[in-house]
Amino acid sequence: MTDGTTGTPRGAHGNECPEGGKERAFSNDVRLWGISKVRSKSAPHQLRWLVAGNKCYASFATYPLAENRRSELRQAMRKGEAFDVESGLPESEIRKAEAAAAAEAEKKNDPKWWDFSREFMKRRWRTAAAKTREGFADSLAAAALGMMADKPDAPELRLVRRAVRWVVVPAHEKEEPPSDLEEVCTWLTENSLPLSALKDHTVAEDVHYRLAYKLDGKLAAKDTYKRRRRNFNAAMEYAIKRGYIDENPVGELVRHATAQQGTIDPRILMNPVQAREFLAAVSYVGSVHRNRGRRLVAFFGCILYAAMRPAEVVALRKSDCELPDTGWGLLTLRKTRPVAGKKWTDTGERHDRRGLKMRDPEADRPVPIPPVLVAMLRDHLKEFGAAKDGRVFHNERGGLVGSTSYFRVWVEARHYAFPEHKVNSPLARKPYSGRAFAITQWLKAGVPIAEVARRAGTSPEVIDRHYAGLIDNSEEEDNKKIEKGMGWGSEGAA
Repeated sequence: MTDGTTGTPRGAHGNECPEGGKERAFSNDVRLWGISKVRSKSAPHQLRWLVAGNKCYASFATYPLAENRRSELRQAMRKGEAFDVESGLPESEIRKAEAAAAAEAEKKNDPKWWDFSREFMKRRWRTAAAKTREGFADSLAAAALGMMADKPDAPELRLVRRAVRWVVVPAHEKEEPPSDLEEVCTWLTENSLPLSALKDHTVAEDVHYRLAYKLDGKLAAKDTYKRRRRNFNAAMEYAIKRGYIDENPVGELVRHATAQQGTIDPRILMNPVQAREFLAAVSYVGSVHRNRGRRLVAFFGCILYAAMRPAEVVALRKSDCELPDTGWGLLTLRKTRPVAGKKWTDTGERHDRRGLKMRDPEADRPVPIPPVLVAMLRDHLKEFGAAKDGRVFHNERGGLVGSTSYFRVWVEARHYAFPEHKVNSPLARKPYSGRAFAITQWLKAGVPIAEVARRAGTSPEVIDRHYAGLIDNSEEEDNKKIEKGMGWGSEGAA
């Protein structure tokens, strides 16, 4: 029982009477006293009663509140209802409170997917990079499509994904959802399925389907599925640790079809001549308008000749560059500035601030660069200079080079560099194709896979899985290498 101020039953010495924790004793031996005044500014009206010799009382801010509570207790006594000896509460109130507590405990131990997604994301937010946060949000939103009640008034799946991606951002916890998502968020609050629903194999299969397919029913890219599945598994591990579920409900499910092979599509690869022509074409893009292309010739050169990731090029500083007058130079890569979006970063900027991929936060990666790239960087710094914070590449205002900006220049340059049938082909469709070109050329030159992996900032396993199959070493040349290594003659005899 409660009131406007305290209203909590108390024992004879003023200590709160416990309301649980051990077997209760009930009694019909109840005496109810009148309302008295006590010295208290906040709760001067005190109600006292006796249950099997145990004194209990409650204080109230106003006399009407105290009188109303006294009336409730008198009605319980007239009905012949027993009172709990320890707390002084009528049995009906005790049972009601216990039922509510049990329901709340069950709810907390079996949260709805809508609430669980927010809880999990809040736990992982502090230690995750911005792109990782966005990946978690995408995975949770995809799974949410399979964790909805089957009702005719269900919102559009597209809006459900947007709603989940919005609500899992911890900063939005106390904010009202955008106007176009208000009804969707309200519906999901009530109709999102609890985690226990995943015990139903049909629900688990539907969730797995949503991880593997796009909204239009087409198979998602293999890397997209792998990322979603990995993030969903992480969420299930957290749920198991919290005691919400006993095992991963999709642990045994596999996607039988794949969207791509392990090796990259060889059609995306430029040859050395095409690479040179492409960089020349970049300089012609936007030549009349703000030198958009010329600002990015060396930028794309870093991708094509140093296998740098675009986010690594964005973060490159002048102090990280050794650019001698002749010969090879050296770039010491230290940071990366991937685009994630303002709501995913800690700074509120579109670009996150991270260490190098697959390395400790403070580790760097020295990458030797050929004379042609050294010349490009020297020319770039001579014409455009470095930004105030030392970055080699910047826009006209000195800001970071945005992914949209350099992607547009890349697309336009393809039209200058390649004939129409090549423009319409997969050849060099996006900047990452330039990184694949560099790695492939290093492998063709005979650079060991381990060294290629070190320069490219990845693992030998990734190089072997995605690139090694593209190298066209003839069987005859391989046989000659074996003969030479074994000390055999030209006829192959021992």
